[in-house]
Amino acid sequence: MNMKDAFRFQNKLKALMCEATAILQDRRNIVKVKTTHLRSKVMSDTQDAVVEEAAPSEYAGHANEVAAFLMSLLEEREKLCRAIHAAKNALDLDMDSEVGLNRQRQELAEVFRHMTMLRNSEKTITGGGSGFRFNGEGNQVSYRCDATQVTTIDFDRNKIRGMATALSKRADEISMSLDKCLVNTEVSYEPPFDMNDSFEDILSDFIEKSTAA
Repeated sequence: MNMKDAFRFQNKLKALMCEATAILQDRRNIVKVKTTHLRSKVMSDTQDAVVEEAAPSEYAGHANEVAAFLMSLLEEREKLCRAIHAAKNALDLDMDSEVGLNRQRQELAEVFRHMTMLRNSEKTITGGGSGFRFNGEGNQVSYRCDATQVTTIDFDRNKIRGMATALSKRADEISMSLDKCLVNTEVSYEPPFDMNDSFEDILSDFIEKSTAA
């Protein structure tokens, strides 16, 4: 399988483990609860009634097999991780580092693009100014006045625009290289079941094989 499918199968294994774990985390799947109504203590000629709680799923009674299934899935994840690691090491491109770096390139490019959208401006703020003066009685009093606010960009717009363009171009190039790696890089791993099989089919097949063994 190629690396793209390897990552998909990695997610598949993780999802299967989550579902299997949920089965064992439901106490009703791993214990049997039987309640005996001691009717004979009240009426000697009456038989006791035994009531067993219904199991919440078809996998109740198969806790050992589900646990073994989880161990098997974990082993497959370990094998797949090693195979992916080996495939990555054979590449000229450091995929893990470049994914993080490309995210940073894209974030910086967005910051720079936002800077280039700023423009010099001037506006009047009604009542936005203040000061003090002496009134006719010689007392200092405050007063309000209009204010003119001038905003001037304090950077080289062309340089910042050039940085944004260069970062975006580099990010696009790396993205294309990463996509090629995902599609063209083979991972030495043989999946134990089909990617599209359902959880029920995979677990049932595992339990059936375990019982037959």
